[in-house]
Amino acid sequence: MTALAAPDRIPALPGDEDSRRWLADLRSAGHRRAAAERRLYALLRKAADFEVRRRTSQDVEDLVTQAAGDALVSVLAKLDDFRGESRFTTWAYKFALYEAAAKTRRRAWQGRELPTAPEDWPAAAAREHDFETAERLREIARAIETRLTPQQRDVLLALAVNGVPIDVLAERRHTTRGALYKTLHDARRALRRHLEDQ
Repeated sequence: MTALAAPDRIPALPGDEDSRRWLADLRSAGHRRAAAERRLYALLRKAADFEVRRRTSQDVEDLVTQAAGDALVSVLAKLDDFRGESRFTTWAYKFALYEAAAKTRRRAWQGRELPTAPEDWPAAAAREHDFETAERLREIARAIETRLTPQQRDVLLALAVNGVPIDVLAERRHTTRGALYKTLHDARRALRRHLEDQ
């Protein structure tokens, strides 16, 4: 449990007493902290509810509950990261929006196979009337097959071509978003280098 921070150490916008109060309450102990956590959870639940309903028409109650709970844990773990560049509630709201969006994307892909093959590329190249564009598409498809590692190829096709959300791919591959971003970056760099050489 974090001890109460001195009022002059609590960052917030000038004159933003509401943010100072939130931080002081969440950094306190006992009933005061518990009450602040309940108020924060209610706020995060509203944000999560808004975001989940914006993204899906499915039964959303469990997604909202999970997103609000995970957002609360994240906010409490990162209280010391709040720099006061916005109101505390605005800062906290973003955690709920992120969690709700991620959980909704995961739900949408639940049970779906992750596509990794560029099945449409030859057809797209054949339909293209501009010869240069068609040839460029064929060259990109060849480079993906011959210049990338199997892992780079799978990550590039899943994320950049087939639109699999990165958090879904990270979960399925038991890795991190950062590792996937690095693989995607390396794949794009290898393709760019190959195409520049052509």
